[in-house]
Amino acid sequence: MAKSKRKKREFLTAFSIIFILIFGLGLVSHLLPKAQFVGGEIVNGSGVVGASLSDILLSPILGFENAIEVCIFVLVLGGFLKIVESTKALETGIEVLVHKLKGKELVLIPILMFLFSVGGTTYGMLEETVGFYALLSATMVMAGMDTIVASAIVLLGAGSGVLGSTINPFAVGVAVSALPEGVVANQAIIIGIGVILWLTTYAISTFFVMRYAKKVIKRKGSTFLTLRERKNMQAEYGHAEEKTTKKVHLTKGQKTTLVLFALTFVVMIIGFIPWEEFGIQFFTSWTAWLTGLPLGSWYFYDAALWFLLMSIIIGIVNRDGEKKFVDTFIDGADDMVGVILIIAIARGASVLMQSTYIDNYIIYNAADALRHVPMVLFTPLNYILHIILSVLVPSSSGLATLSAPIIGPLAQELNYSVESTIMTMVAANGLVNLITPTCGAIMGGLALAKVEYPTWVRWAFKVVVTIAIVNIIILTIATLLLS
Repeated sequence: MAKSKRKKREFLTAFSIIFILIFGLGLVSHLLPKAQFVGGEIVNGSGVVGASLSDILLSPILGFENAIEVCIFVLVLGGFLKIVESTKALETGIEVLVHKLKGKELVLIPILMFLFSVGGTTYGMLEETVGFYALLSATMVMAGMDTIVASAIVLLGAGSGVLGSTINPFAVGVAVSALPEGVVANQAIIIGIGVILWLTTYAISTFFVMRYAKKVIKRKGSTFLTLRERKNMQAEYGHAEEKTTKKVHLTKGQKTTLVLFALTFVVMIIGFIPWEEFGIQFFTSWTAWLTGLPLGSWYFYDAALWFLLMSIIIGIVNRDGEKKFVDTFIDGADDMVGVILIIAIARGASVLMQSTYIDNYIIYNAADALRHVPMVLFTPLNYILHIILSVLVPSSSGLATLSAPIIGPLAQELNYSVESTIMTMVAANGLVNLITPTCGAIMGGLALAKVEYPTWVRWAFKVVVTIAIVNIIILTIATLLLS
């Protein structure tokens, strides 16, 4: 009887978890010391501003404003994916791939994870991965695995690269530029530490994902998914698994659609990589006519326009009528409403935290405490500090802007390595963005994969703890050697 009850237990939804976190932040804002203002400016580290009930209730709504670009991108992405899905090209292409890899499906995992990690370490690929959750869920289910494997490939793959950022302008670039005058960081050393963090985290992540995938293939009952999640997975992606016994072929139109589908994502990735930051000017002269900005300067509005244009082109190639195209596109956008709500509400936590100055209070007071600890403890405690901050500020650029001007000068004052201090901040933020509910990309991606947040936490906990321990060892050694 107890066993039966345990099976029926269900976890809180992502929405409830985020709302609880927001109300918790509101409560904390009344427990901390009150901020002091001089000439209308806050005295840094003096305290926080207590959140009113309206501040708490309004923060999820303001999250829409804060995340509007990502939300529009995801909305258009949904329409694009539905147009492609209506051609059966993706479904048939996955079937063909699985047939060709029969018995060797596991080889996809390290390859795909490495490709995602390259995007992570070079330009901080995270929100851009949302569309891949659905695609890889279909692929992995058809190959006899589950949607946790699909989610892990995307999230741990890209996340391992972001954690070990080398030339990522949104993490390392912002952190270095945020350092005050007189505090200098050697870019070559940062890249070296980043590569070590990136590859070790990739290796750990791949090991855990491969081991789990083998178990699921061998015995379906070993899945971490709850009964409700398995039903949702089967309803969304189960039909693909049933077709693996039949041999299929791609039509000419489906092949063309797949080429266009791949081209869409390749151009998007190229568009997000800040080429000018690397001294590459080639893309700046001839591509601005499309979205108003050249490839390399794109953000989510530009990507949304690109996906809309490619949706139209794919519709024309497959001779969709105007009504069929519009109805299909709207259906796809409608499928993304739940994902968009999660992304926006997750941003609400960051909005409330910033308006109450909780982030400001934590960083100033924690930095002062770090001043008095031994060198061997400085890096582990700094890592833990930035884990806490990253739950509140999941944005790598937001955290770098907040933290680097304070923690960088502190490291230099204590004669510690500024480079390892910066990478400690970047790595801690990357670690948290593998698991935090305040990251809209995680919550939205898991929603597409039909994996509930508590299930992901249960599965990923050992992975994250292992990565954290290895990160701390590497960063502590770097601090001791470079200081």
